[in-house]
Amino acid sequence: MATKKQNSPNVGKKQGGIITMPFIFANEICEKLAVVGFGTNMISYLTSEMHLPLTKAANTLTNFGGTSAMTPLLGAFIADSFAGRFWTITIASIVYQIGMISLTLSAVLPNLRPPPCNKSNQICKEADSGQLAILYVSLLLTALGSGGIRPCVVSFGADQFDENDPEQKTTTWKFFNWYYFCMGASILVANTVIVYIQDNVGWGWGLGVPSVAMFFSITAFVFGYPLYRKLEPSGSPFTRLVQVCVAAYRKRKVAVVSDWTTLYENEDLDCAIALGGELVHTESMRFLDKAAVVTEDDDNLKTPNPWNLSTVHRVEELKSLIRMGPIWAAGILLITASAQQNTFSLQQAKSMDRHLTQSFQIPAASMSVFTQISMLATIVFYDRLFVPLARRFTGLDRGVSFLTRMGIGFVISLLATFAAGFIEIRRKRAAAAGGLMDRPDAVIPISVLWLMPQYCLHGIAESFMSIGHLEFFYDQAPESMRSTATALFWLSISAGSYTSTLLVTLVHKYTARADGSNWLPDNNLNRGKLEYFYWLITLLQLLNLVYYLLCAKFYTLKPIQIRNQEGDHHMKTEDGFELTNHV
Repeated sequence: MATKKQNSPNVGKKQGGIITMPFIFANEICEKLAVVGFGTNMISYLTSEMHLPLTKAANTLTNFGGTSAMTPLLGAFIADSFAGRFWTITIASIVYQIGMISLTLSAVLPNLRPPPCNKSNQICKEADSGQLAILYVSLLLTALGSGGIRPCVVSFGADQFDENDPEQKTTTWKFFNWYYFCMGASILVANTVIVYIQDNVGWGWGLGVPSVAMFFSITAFVFGYPLYRKLEPSGSPFTRLVQVCVAAYRKRKVAVVSDWTTLYENEDLDCAIALGGELVHTESMRFLDKAAVVTEDDDNLKTPNPWNLSTVHRVEELKSLIRMGPIWAAGILLITASAQQNTFSLQQAKSMDRHLTQSFQIPAASMSVFTQISMLATIVFYDRLFVPLARRFTGLDRGVSFLTRMGIGFVISLLATFAAGFIEIRRKRAAAAGGLMDRPDAVIPISVLWLMPQYCLHGIAESFMSIGHLEFFYDQAPESMRSTATALFWLSISAGSYTSTLLVTLVHKYTARADGSNWLPDNNLNRGKLEYFYWLITLLQLLNLVYYLLCAKFYTLKPIQIRNQEGDHHMKTEDGFELTNHV
């Protein structure tokens, strides 16, 4: 076993810290203003401005959403492999800026969009191939740009706090709270102010304002360059993972050692990917340990062939990602549940009395404002009241672990869909009492504010679950793969949305009856059984909660071995408590 030397993780020691947050948050806020401000109203732009048929517009949205969901994996790979997070964010922001400028020009210049509809005969000319090409290229550029920003900005922000500094380590979990708060606030502004500008002032201004904001965010982000703590990329993480698998396969006939201290370790080889400390051997997945077993064929231990011999640290990188998989999968169903706010909850809101005063009624799409407000309020409550109180009982600086925080979010989300079923029953009773069951376009005499509980509960659940999910990915991911791991957060959102589509399709297909009845009817929600659908999701969430609790119970926190100033080893988990004094 190779002799170990002390690491010298002095990268950016005098840089980073809280002073960098305004520059990083500015980039995230403007990116969300642009993405959400356009995405929320995109169907209106495609149908009213580009004159696309509804099905073609819907397919465009689906393709754009699918591409946007996958590009964070590409952006994370580039950042972790060779470009680094700062340059990935910068270049991706510029690409996004170009896409937004192109979209804005298509909304402003008459030649880049079809002429207005003929009001006399309602004939609308659909956008031609050239105009559509500009639209699709613009959407592709924004998808690629957001793919470089999303997985990197949260990891880059957390990188500004040195894990080996106890004071900065404590600040890291607060960063996730306020990162998500800024993201939620920008989404709230996008869903109200930006959408209002698009609908009432014009698409030129509606797209131009986010474009200008994006320009200033890039300027501010680059301006903060001297202040940032920038960690160098350490090569392709996927290559190292494949090397461990190949080495383990090649040594599949080698006996698993009983004394793990005989496994191969080389601190000099791993120093670039283990600045915060080396991963320590764990007992799970022992078959992968074969990749670190030294045999007679492994002649040169200083520079071994990585396809034949891997260090313990690299084997544990792969183990860490595998252990994260079940926890990652548990988060998919929460997204599936919350996705109904933009589908069936929206249809419920359209059928209800939305007047807040005699002269003002809230748009059905604006009901999501209650989700955002409750989420933001919960984040403030969590940071200022819940954490100090919980800290007295748990002794943890962050109040409760990210696994506990996620569990609380699961429970609240379950309550949200459970309550939604009863609210739907009340809505249909009001429709029946008013003789409106067969009049789907009529306004039912029941206030839309009855939907507030389910919207607010989803917002509260998101503030617990989603932020806990982000903390989990950053804390438990191997140090050199944090951008890639953060991309998994966005991938879970994509998977949850696709799961929602699959669930709706299956329920609609298999609840159809010969008399035309259906849980989820196409035309008349009053004759459906939407409450059964909500309770089906509740049941799935209950099973998912049991699954998550089992995963959390048997989950092994990532232990790392670090050195103090005297050179002694200490082994700690990413939650920060000491496991043992000597290794």
